[in-house]
Amino acid sequence: MSKDQTIGGIIFLVCVIIAIFYVVTLFYPDWMLNIGWVKDTDAVRFWIIGLPVFIAFIAVTGIGAWIGWTMATTPPPKPIEDISTLGETKETENKETAES
Repeated sequence: MSKDQTIGGIIFLVCVIIAIFYVVTLFYPDWMLNIGWVKDTDAVRFWIIGLPVFIAFIAVTGIGAWIGWTMATTPPPKPIEDISTLGETKETENKETAES
């Protein structure tokens, strides 16, 4: 197994574990009560929904800011000459070449 495959496998396992934790905690928050981690299941449900929404919001606004920064700091491209002007220039050059 290559290094990339190993890293991919680890990422896959971490994501599956997080997904299972998320679903179990969302629908059965009482398990956290039973082991004494929390005292209020409503707060658990709030944070289990609110935290991913917050992370997604920050990610989307971060990507938007990155796109805006890139657009603001990238110099504009050189303008493309008009196609009809290019065609006329080539015809003129061809006539001059043929005459000589």
